[in-house]
Amino acid sequence: MKHLRIAERACLGLHIFSMAFGLAGLLLVLPNPEFIAQLSPLGLKAFSWGMSQGGVSYIILGAIAVGLFGYRTLGLKPLLAFFIPSFLLSLSSELLGTSTGFPFGAYHYLSGLGYKIAGLVPFTIPLSWFYMGFVCFLLATALLEVTPLARWQRQIAAISLGAILLTAWDLVLDPAMSQTPYPFWAFEEVGSFFGMPYRNIAGWIGTGVVYMTVATALQNGKQFVLSRRELGLPVAVYLVNFIFGASITLVLLDAQFTVPTLLSSLFGVVPALLCWRLAPEEVVSDEDAPGLSETEMDYPALETAAK
Repeated sequence: MKHLRIAERACLGLHIFSMAFGLAGLLLVLPNPEFIAQLSPLGLKAFSWGMSQGGVSYIILGAIAVGLFGYRTLGLKPLLAFFIPSFLLSLSSELLGTSTGFPFGAYHYLSGLGYKIAGLVPFTIPLSWFYMGFVCFLLATALLEVTPLARWQRQIAAISLGAILLTAWDLVLDPAMSQTPYPFWAFEEVGSFFGMPYRNIAGWIGTGVVYMTVATALQNGKQFVLSRRELGLPVAVYLVNFIFGASITLVLLDAQFTVPTLLSSLFGVVPALLCWRLAPEEVVSDEDAPGLSETEMDYPALETAAK
């Protein structure tokens, strides 16, 4: 498992670097064209490639990092039980949404996120639904494992909380990606919630609930439970993706967008940190959970910060 851990951490590092590079370009370089004018032809070519492919790169790297993590800690079957429904059902929702306006509202994708499936939805979009949905579900499940609820109640609660964490992230992602001077998608209607239609929020919750429910059913009701130590990567992925969206929203948009950022913090960041911090310190593995007892992922910086 050591080589998987190394590859996983490398992809996580590159995922974070790609987002940092994108932030630097969007927040510092593009608003200052005089800087771009000073670049050499090679530098200009590298910068242009980074700006055009940065969105694709960080999503793919995030999906690979989370995929390797899921395979190493849970095994192939639980990983596929989540990846397949999350990819296919989110893609179906996005294709339906871009074609009919249901369930997210009328919108369409611009360039910058890769090849568009059916000319409508970039292939990276269902990958982002997968890796962010997976970390949200793992965090929610770990927290609810320590509650005195019955198993079926924990499953329903984990699906609900996971969908809320996922939707809370979108509260900063959507403004950052659709309303700044450098958008990646655009709504075709003026929404009442800071430019977003309220049904976009309902669509996110609904899509998350549906594919998390299917993923749970494919495991015959067995939950993906990890210990606090093992949840270092999921909480790190959630936090850096929140920071990416929040940074763009707060810097490039006006002060009113502090509100959705605070809501995202309240319903996303705070619960995610609590899920990680209150997760069981140890998880006893059984014959139906291969790989759990072998995991020793450790993120000491996060552990120290919580003390």
